This record gives sequence, structure tokens and C-alpha cells, in this order.
Amino acid sequence: MRFYNRTSELTELERIKKLSFNDYSRLTVVTGRRRIGKTSLIMRSTEDTLTIYLFVGRKNEATLCSEFIPVISKSLDTFVPESIRTFRSLFQYMMELATSRSFNLVIDEFQEFFNINESVYSDMQNIWDSYRKKSHMNLIVSGSVYSLMQKIFLNAKESLFGRADNIIKLSSFDTVTLKEIMKDNYPQYTNEDLLALYTFTGGIPRYIELFCDNGRLDKDGMIEFMVRENSSFTDEGKNLLIEEFGKNYATYFSILSSISGGINTQPEIEAALGNKSIGGQLKRLIEDYNIIVRQRPVLSKKGTQAVRYEIHDNFIRFWFNYFDRHRSLIEIRNFKGLESIIKSDYATYSGKMLERYFKQQFAESNLYREIGSWWELKNGENEIDIVALKLEKKQALVAEVKRRKKNFKHGLLAAKAEHLKHKVLQKYTIETKCLSLEDM
Repeated sequence: MRFYNRTSELTELERIKKLSFNDYSRLTVVTGRRRIGKTSLIMRSTEDTLTIYLFVGRKNEATLCSEFIPVISKSLDTFVPESIRTFRSLFQYMMELATSRSFNLVIDEFQEFFNINESVYSDMQNIWDSYRKKSHMNLIVSGSVYSLMQKIFLNAKESLFGRADNIIKLSSFDTVTLKEIMKDNYPQYTNEDLLALYTFTGGIPRYIELFCDNGRLDKDGMIEFMVRENSSFTDEGKNLLIEEFGKNYATYFSILSSISGGINTQPEIEAALGNKSIGGQLKRLIEDYNIIVRQRPVLSKKGTQAVRYEIHDNFIRFWFNYFDRHRSLIEIRNFKGLESIIKSDYATYSGKMLERYFKQQFAESNLYREIGSWWELKNGENEIDIVALKLEKKQALVAEVKRRKKNFKHGLLAAKAEHLKHKVLQKYTIETKCLSLEDM
């Protein structure tokens, strides 16, 4: 699969590189969940210029340095003493080289130094502060463990706090890019296939690349490719999250499993977990791990009790709903059974994802100041799928989402919109829409 999107990120990285080379050294942090394309972006931004790429594996510090030395020597065509056994000394040596020449230094999985030698961060801070203004290094560090990267650069108690000149957080591909990928790789695609790609990957580049490279971009083909023996998707969610949560992941997994299954209020989740108090875990899942979001009805007050929790990563939501929930089928290698469950559930499951797709599409249009849903705590009948408040004063779009046009009840939507207007949109002009697969 060719390189897609990332135009604004490449422009920003090019700007920083020029400043680093022509003025003095700069530090850029690139974050984002695993498989989001951080390394591909960084390497594309540094191509055709001198670049050292160092991958921080979970190894002994001396071993890492012995592996880094020939990489640095070859990349810069220069001598590096083989006796160096600490990253502190190695980083200082590279900073000294950068006083007389310009180059990029890329350090991938930077958060791993926490497990190797945490003092590396304070050592780097001291060296960086000493050499930054008299050197020309474009230093780019990246990491996939969101909580640790946040801690390293945004926690005021940490050594490297305030040292990043820029922090770029990569997001998944937008809906326009998903359509472009489909057009390039599967021109005969249907909107059902497009929705399936969005549902299963959420726009994560690596997952899309796997489907493209294996020629599986139709809905059923994607399901069959994911649910097979030795599939990389089978344990992907677990591997992705255990790195964030560490050994004490059981409660977090139980919470995410509940939310993925539609149990999405705190009292309901606590009841499902045997009345276990989970306020702290929910807060960390939002603020520290960036995995779930707190949803409130549009225009509701911050203290409202009508709060729902949602997994905002489509793939993680899908993984918990099928791979985690039906782990017993995987254990006995009944992949056909799991495939059958996913295919039979798909029409229902993808309905909610279609609503999420349209919300994302609305957000990408830059025409709205707030986009969400609306519901009443005591009356589920008045729930509205999408309420979008336009940038223009007092204009709102109210939309119902169904997979098929024939399932709409226009009178019911009109009644809901009138009720909403009476409740919270008294001064708004309301436009109503019925959105289906045809409108993607």
C-alpha cells in the first residue's frame, strides 16, 4: 500500500527540520497508538537527508549501545568509539557531532528507557540543554505507550518536561482517505465494504495495509482474513493494551468488555463487575490511557447524570466484542464458528458504527462547533442519533441513522426534533436528515 495522507504532519516536520539544520537543534515528539504509522511518517519526513534511526528494544543498556554504535557510524560515515557502554555517553557524542554537521536522530519506542534505565531521561535533559543552541540536530522521538509518553514530556515532575518543541499526535485516517484507499485498491467497492473497513480498522493504517496487501477489501473477505488460524488480529487487542496497563490489566479489560457490549454507564458497569467501585479506573482510561471517552447529551451541563462511556478506537471496540468475548472459540480453534457469529451480527453491529462514521464525517467538514447525540435519562424513546450545532448562530442539524432508507420513520424523527427543540434548542432553527449507507 502506498503512503497516504499526513500532508499537514509532513509539512510541520519539514519546517522543524529546516529550523534544526539552519538555526539550532529542535526536539519533536511523535505519539499515537501502535500501528498508526509513526515510523513510516518519520522516515518519510527524513528521507534524502542524513538520518540515524535507533530502535529502543527492551535490552540491557550496554547491549543496546553496542548495537547502536555501528548504526551511527554507518549512517554518518564517521568513527564512533566501540568502548561506549552508556546511552548518556553515546547521546553526548552525537550532540558533539551535531555541532559541526546537520542530521536527523530518530529514537523509536523512546518510552522503553523507563524499563532499561530511567536516568537516561535526566542525562539527556542535561546534555540537550548544554548543546541545543550550538548544534544542528533534528531530534525526533516516538513512542506507542501513550501513558508513558505523556508522563515523560507533559508531567512537570519529569526531566524532559518542557523540552519538546513540538508534540505531534497521529490520528487515524479520515473518511476521505478511506475512500481514496478503496478507490485505488478495490475500485468496485460498495458502501457496505467502506463501512466494513471503517468498522474493523477505524482508519488505522497498518490494519488497512494488511487488507490491501492481501487483496481482502470486501466485507466478507475482511472478516475471513481476520478470523483464521495464525491471524495477527486474534491477540492484537490484548498485546496493544497490556503494554499500557501492565500486569494489573484484568479490571481494565473487564470494564472495556462491558462497554463494548453496550453496558455504558458507571452504575451498570459496576453492577456487571460485582458492584466493584471503578471511578478511578474510568478516570485513568480517559485521562491517562486515552482509550475511552465520556459522552454527555449535546448542550447538557457538565454535572449531568446522563453520562455514557464509549471506546473511541473502532478496532479495540470490535476486538473486545468478538475476539475477547468469544475467546473460547479461538482456544478450540473454531474459527469458522467465530466467523459465522461476526457475519450474522454484522448488520446490527455496523449500524452503530455507521452513526459514528457520519459524526466523524461531520467533524471533518469543519462546519460544526459541537457534534454528539441526545437522550433523556428517564426516557429512552426520545434518543436522537446525531445532533450537530452549526458554526452559524442558532442552527442545528438533527439526524437519524439507519442502514437502509426504507427503515426510516420520518414522522417519528420530526416528533423527536420538536421535543428536542422544546427541551434545549428553543432558539434554534432545526434541519432534520435521514442518513443511510447511501449517504456515505
